[in-house]
Amino acid sequence: MIKDNKIYLYNNNFVSFLYLCILLIKNKIIPRNIKEIDYAPGLFDETCLLDLIEDYKIIDYLIKNIGNNNFNVVFKVFLSNKEDKEILIYKFILYSLKYKEKTIYMKNIKEILECIKISKYVVSENHKFKGFTRFKKYDNEIYYAEINPTNNILYLLSLHFKKRLNTDYWIIKDVNRKIYSIFDKKNFYIINEENFKIKNFKLSEEESNFENLWKEFYKTIGITERKNDRCRMNFMPKKYWKYILEMSDEV
Repeated sequence: MIKDNKIYLYNNNFVSFLYLCILLIKNKIIPRNIKEIDYAPGLFDETCLLDLIEDYKIIDYLIKNIGNNNFNVVFKVFLSNKEDKEILIYKFILYSLKYKEKTIYMKNIKEILECIKISKYVVSENHKFKGFTRFKKYDNEIYYAEINPTNNILYLLSLHFKKRLNTDYWIIKDVNRKIYSIFDKKNFYIINEENFKIKNFKLSEEESNFENLWKEFYKTIGITERKNDRCRMNFMPKKYWKYILEMSDEV
């Protein structure tokens, strides 16, 4: 393998990134780093943008050559907010192509251990949002929810609710990344805010009444003298409060 001091760019999506990784590996290049196409280089950085084919067959190729378990780690790390995750994944793929399914057990290697930790963190956050995501019913019979995850878990979360709420129309918005997942009772589609605008959404009368009743109930059963925000935050971090009905007024 030849070390290259260039920073290689990809087209801000998973398929483009995978294709770049495989292309670099086939040409025996170890890049200085890998970044999204809108990366702002430093004064002495040299960037390189190759002609990348965005073909989903690259996913099948990678699964076949590194195995499902390793591919799942790759995908989860890509969804994370970890800085320099791309070069970490690249090195993980290198090891995976060599050691196959044994790779995830080789925790003595720094890059492998870090990728596994990040992957578990993404899975853990997705699991939390399965319980913390709260939908509101609007008068157009659409259920709507907002989330504020650290990692880009909207796709993973949508897989869960596709099974859990498969008889309803729903929309989930990631307010941090300004993206939506829209479910039409068959499939969900993830789109950017610039391509989708919510207009004339109004809570249904039933939902509005329920919200008022639930807030009143929550206040009624609370004991002011025993209120302990530190304890509450241990069970539910404050970043979730804004999107939890009974706690939204306290943010």
